[in-house]
Amino acid sequence: MKDNSAFFVLKNDVLVPAPHARSPWSPDMLHGRLLGGLAARAIEAEHGDPDLHFARLTVDLFRNSPLLPLSVDTVRVREGRRIRVADATVRSEQGVVARASAVLLRGSGQPAGETWSTPAWDAPSPAELGPPPPDAVALPFDLWRLTDWTEAGPNRVWLRETHPLVEGEAVSPFVRAALVADFASPLSNSGTAGLHFINADYTLTLSRPPVGEELGMESSGHLSGGGIATGHCTLHDASGPVGYCLVTAVVNPGSVLGRPEAG
Repeated sequence: MKDNSAFFVLKNDVLVPAPHARSPWSPDMLHGRLLGGLAARAIEAEHGDPDLHFARLTVDLFRNSPLLPLSVDTVRVREGRRIRVADATVRSEQGVVARASAVLLRGSGQPAGETWSTPAWDAPSPAELGPPPPDAVALPFDLWRLTDWTEAGPNRVWLRETHPLVEGEAVSPFVRAALVADFASPLSNSGTAGLHFINADYTLTLSRPPVGEELGMESSGHLSGGGIATGHCTLHDASGPVGYCLVTAVVNPGSVLGRPEAG
C-alpha cells in the first residue's frame, strides 16, 4: 500500500521530518521543495489576509539540511495600504538552512484597454491522461511527463501532491504552488545526460490563486555557462496560466539524477 503520510509532524512547535522528506540528491538530506513549502505555510498562517493576494515568494536554499527537526520564524517587514511584505527563516539545530520573502498585494479592478497575456497551453489534462505512470526517479508526488526528457528542449509536466506537508493540515493553494515551484529547476535545467544542476533559490510569482490539485509547468527558458544556470517556467492550472517560476542553479559536482524515461 502506498504511504501517503505527511512529510512533517508538528511536535512542541518543532517540525519533525519523515524519512520520505529526503532529497533525491541524497538519502540523508531534506528536499529543498519542502523548505520552501514550510516557509510559505508559516508566512500564510501568520501574515495571510483574505483581502491580500500572495503575488511573489522567493526562497533561498543556501544550505543543505540533514533530516533534522525544523523551526520556522517569520517577521512582517512592511505594512502598507496596498502591500505587505513578510520574511521567514527556517532553522535546524545546525543553524539557518533557508529563508523566504513574500509579497502580498491588495487587488482592485482591471484597467481599461488590452495587454498581451501568456496563452493557455494545449496540454491534455491529467483526467485525459489517466493515472500517472511509474517514474524512473522515485518522487513523493504524482508526475505526468508530457514531453520527451531524453531530448534537449522545452519540457512540460503536470504535478499533484500526494502527501500532506504537515500532519493533520490540508495543503493550501499557495503552499501547493510553493512546493511545485521548486520543480522549475529540474524541468528547465535537465539535459540529454540527466540533471546536473541543483538549485540555489527559486522565485514564484502568481497573478491569482491557483485552483485544483494538479498544477502544470512548462519550461520557457534556460541559460547556462561555467556551471551556473538560470531557468524560467510558466505555471498552469486547469483554468489557464497562473504565474511564473524562476530558478538559479549550480552544477552539483560528482552527482547527477538519472536521465528520465520519455513521457
